[in-house]
Amino acid sequence: MSEYQQFLQERDRIDNLLQKGFKIKHITENLSGAFVEFEKRKNHDGESNNETLHIITPEARKYFSVILIKQQTENI
Repeated sequence: MSEYQQFLQERDRIDNLLQKGFKIKHITENLSGAFVEFEKRKNHDGESNNETLHIITPEARKYFSVILIKQQTENI
């Protein structure tokens, strides 16, 4: 699989979680890529659902970085 195809898959997985109402909660980066933890609040009781994606391509890492910045500016 080409790196571009891998980027498209990673981008689609990120977009899919965002469409379901998830938000980026935590990011851990290391030499093998980035582990992006998403969280979706289920109800007012504080219950939540978490998903973690392993992002490898540099383009997808830039993509979620832009999303994170937008997410932070919306919360100001």
